[in-house]
Amino acid sequence: MHDPDSATHEGHECTPAHIRATWSGTASVEDAARALGLSRSKSYDLVRRGEFPCRVLRIGRASRIVTASLLRVLDSGHPEYNVAGHPSCGEPLPRTSVVGEPISARRMCR
Repeated sequence: MHDPDSATHEGHECTPAHIRATWSGTASVEDAARALGLSRSKSYDLVRRGEFPCRVLRIGRASRIVTASLLRVLDSGHPEYNVAGHPSCGEPLPRTSVVGEPISARRMCR
């Protein structure tokens, strides 16, 4: 599916300044791939495997890249995968405990 907004990004350099000035809150996988210097097919493969270096929103079958995450990756050079973590310590949050009860983030970070 072609993103109508992506046509506005084609032909422009994908610098962080340009992205901040012209892109909305999410971007197509194609636009994010262009900004990161990745091919379209490689980017979709990384999204499918959960290894795309920016945060990905899945909306039904569609995938959108969080622009703020893309900017942080471009600025820092460090990937930001879709892993939920505790805000204060970054430890991944398990979904449930051994007995099936939710684990609070406060219990994890002592």
